[in-house]
Amino acid sequence: MPIDLISDTVTRPTPGMLAAMCAAEVGDDVFNEDPGVHALQDYAADLFGHEAALFMPSGVMSNQIAIKAHTEPMDELICEETSHVFRYENGGYAFHSQIAIQTIPGDHGRLNAAQVAAAIKPTADWLPRSRLVVLENTCNAAGGSYYTIDQVRPIRQLCNERGLGLHLDGARLFNALAETGESPREWGAEFDSLSICLSKGLGAPVGSLLLGTKTFIAKARRLRKGFGGGMRQIGFLAAAGLYALKHHTERLREDHAHARQLAAVLAQQPYVATIRPVHTNIVIFDLAGELSAEHFLSSLKEQGVRASAFGPKTVRFVTHLDVGGEAVEQACAVLRKLRF
Repeated sequence: MPIDLISDTVTRPTPGMLAAMCAAEVGDDVFNEDPGVHALQDYAADLFGHEAALFMPSGVMSNQIAIKAHTEPMDELICEETSHVFRYENGGYAFHSQIAIQTIPGDHGRLNAAQVAAAIKPTADWLPRSRLVVLENTCNAAGGSYYTIDQVRPIRQLCNERGLGLHLDGARLFNALAETGESPREWGAEFDSLSICLSKGLGAPVGSLLLGTKTFIAKARRLRKGFGGGMRQIGFLAAAGLYALKHHTERLREDHAHARQLAAVLAQQPYVATIRPVHTNIVIFDLAGELSAEHFLSSLKEQGVRASAFGPKTVRFVTHLDVGGEAVEQACAVLRKLRF
């Protein structure tokens, strides 16, 4: 079986997670009658100190519904220029919500309050209304960098003063928390809404959670139905998500250690030009000379290791619970013997 470093989305349920899924009590969630979903949503809401949560089929849907619930047509979203909601969600902010977007170059994916303040539009008939700020934690395209809560609080205060909503794309938030030691409740307190992915480092097969007030989540639930996201007996999937939240957050530090181990080996190889700082479980590096990402990945695959291109000469590795210590050692051995 290949060593799969393409993404932390490729994980398969662990035996304990499978057992929890098989034992799930289910109902019809469109009628709001699935006890397994209720258990997950209630647990997550309490974990982050929010009033309510809503299970979503994907992180993209969770983010896009949050954006639509926060905004009206001709409003504007402010985010960092490499943000997932801008780069990788198919222009959904325009398609679904009919809003503009203002992107800002950040520090490895992170914004500060002064940058956000400078991006807020004055009131004028010919300008979109700045309405929502979206932060991402961790920052995928910036190599898994992360905000600390102290970096977020000034942005929260600014949003309060200027009447903007603040949403967190927390696709890999638990990876950040594993590094900072901060709590989910601390993060929940700073955001009007949060999207939390269950199917990345936490290892569930599918799903994300959107958190907010009861009023906000009631609106989001109606939007979810309009987006085609109403589901039936999803307690089986919710059981996987609940198991992940209870059992898979502490082990994320192992993935970070494995990422640093891979980066250390890459730094010694002549075919690597530069490596981005490794903050959590993502390693992004640029190839030297004429070596293309396509050629490199093809050679890597021949040796039983899979990864993904992040540009014509850029490669990304992502560590996760299905790549243990032995597999990382094997991948390192492959990296050492590759010749171009």
